[in-house]
Amino acid sequence: MSRVIEAGGVRAAGRARSNWDYWLIGAWLTLATLGLIMVYSASVDYATRTQGNSFYFLVRHALYLLAGFAVAGIVVRTRVRWWEAGGPYLLLIGLALLVLVLLPGIGMHVNGSSRWLRLGVVTVQPSELMKLFTVVYVAGYLVRKQEELRKFTQGILMISIVVAVAGVLLLQEPDLGSVVVICVTVLTMLFLGGVRFWHFMLVVGAGVGGMVLLTLISPYRMNRVTSFLDPWADPYNTGFQLVQALIAFGRGEWFGVGLGASVQKLSYLPAAHTDFLMAVIAEELGLVGVIGVLALYGIVLLRAFAIARQAEFAGQAYGARLAQGLGLLLVVQAMINLGVNMGLLPTKGLTLPFVSYGGSSTVVSCAAIGLLLVIERESRGLVWGRA
Repeated sequence: MSRVIEAGGVRAAGRARSNWDYWLIGAWLTLATLGLIMVYSASVDYATRTQGNSFYFLVRHALYLLAGFAVAGIVVRTRVRWWEAGGPYLLLIGLALLVLVLLPGIGMHVNGSSRWLRLGVVTVQPSELMKLFTVVYVAGYLVRKQEELRKFTQGILMISIVVAVAGVLLLQEPDLGSVVVICVTVLTMLFLGGVRFWHFMLVVGAGVGGMVLLTLISPYRMNRVTSFLDPWADPYNTGFQLVQALIAFGRGEWFGVGLGASVQKLSYLPAAHTDFLMAVIAEELGLVGVIGVLALYGIVLLRAFAIARQAEFAGQAYGARLAQGLGLLLVVQAMINLGVNMGLLPTKGLTLPFVSYGGSSTVVSCAAIGLLLVIERESRGLVWGRA
């Protein structure tokens, strides 16, 4: 049985298609399920020692996932044009939250960082919201300035100023990891959007130079870089976390030591259920497990770009730019997290989207999936409530 599907004024006859992108949803739910299992496995010893309850982090992470699914359910009922119109306002809200988190008495100060806002019983990390809001805004900018993108001032300088302002605020927390994710995602969006190549390379060079300078003038960041270059030089202090992660990868070999059988999570590997969860996955599930996780993120990226192409064909330029940005945002953070766990990049406080323990990251990542589903449906002429 066939039907005619109308999208952006273009009609295409063929077999009836589902109302949902099951490849994207399947990869998302698989990653979320894996995360739930691995967060419990990685945190059971730590939770027992610190909270007296082995299920403490499992229960909290399950609640974060439920909140993320609820937010995604709300997002899929929105319209893409609402996000396009609201982009500048969301950017201003994100910047305002980054300022608030730095104010004494408002932002929560934990382990030398001020990254959280307490809203009643809920703790929010504004940097996670800023990542999403930046992508929503930049996608709209690329559409509004399409004819002027090849000019340096309108094409790349204005966006660079916006990113620089957000970056300065994030560095005050400090949160260099979020700065890197935003910069890489936005620069790639600009490149795909059509800015001149030499403009692109000029900003990339300036960004790399800025990162080098920030590292050289900060003893904290310099210690992270030196410990990354040679963690074995000080394996019990600055290089401890990376050394333990590398040991976990080495113990995992091809098929892992078995689910729940990790040794490194037993008081050896700090942040085992958050930033370094991938090391526990590598130890317990081996190289096969790591490749499986990479494949799932690959599906997310491929579907995001397929959705972008579909939106482009339907004449929905904003949806196309936004889908590219959302796919890049999720996968760039995942690749940086993997690079840190494997010792390929200096240590940064970044979670693995959908998988690592963390409320704000989980909810924002789920919202990004909800947005991708909205774009995919609208590019096929489907709107919530009338398929």
